[in-house]
Amino acid sequence: MLKRYFPSLSDHQAHQFEHLSALYREWNSKINMISRKDIDNLEVHHILHSLSIARVFSFQPDTRIMDAGTGGGLPGLPLAIFFPEVEFTLVDSIEKKIRVVEEIRSELGLKNVTTIRMRFEEMKGEYDFITGRAITKLPDLYRILRNKISGHSRHTFANGMIYLKGGNFDEELAGLTSAWTVYHLSDYFSEDFFQTKKMVHLYELSRH
Repeated sequence: MLKRYFPSLSDHQAHQFEHLSALYREWNSKINMISRKDIDNLEVHHILHSLSIARVFSFQPDTRIMDAGTGGGLPGLPLAIFFPEVEFTLVDSIEKKIRVVEEIRSELGLKNVTTIRMRFEEMKGEYDFITGRAITKLPDLYRILRNKISGHSRHTFANGMIYLKGGNFDEELAGLTSAWTVYHLSDYFSEDFFQTKKMVHLYELSRH
């Protein structure tokens, strides 16, 4: 399935994704990283959903990305496999989840992933992009994290936040003071799951 949407995947990457799926199932039997009722849909609902970012954006080598509230390492770990030359920092305040993410990172041999157990609000430094999946309301999240986004862009698209979310969130968008672009994931994937899924790119107009 991944090869259908991402034909450029190398054999090594394809093997890493297979290994990632197996590791998630193994760990999920011990620690509830992904909803138990949803683990059978792991490849579409979680791995492919995470990789929707790669259907829209292509990142330059050495790009710095923070995955805020990474939980079980999503979307950070799948993206780190897909973009091996991009630096990912996966942040979550729950120790047991970060420990599992560290174990998975080690098993997969991902040298481009750093894990930090911390509230993302307390993170220091700047990143080119910040990713997230349904953490909290968009205006609140962007207000907290906007100062952690670097103003020096090396891409044709603006540095900012790339957020995965489902359903209708027009009211949340109306509460934003930043610019945004919404991508409907049904335009990129044929599976029914993506009919209601969207991706939002939030950025400052002055940086675009």
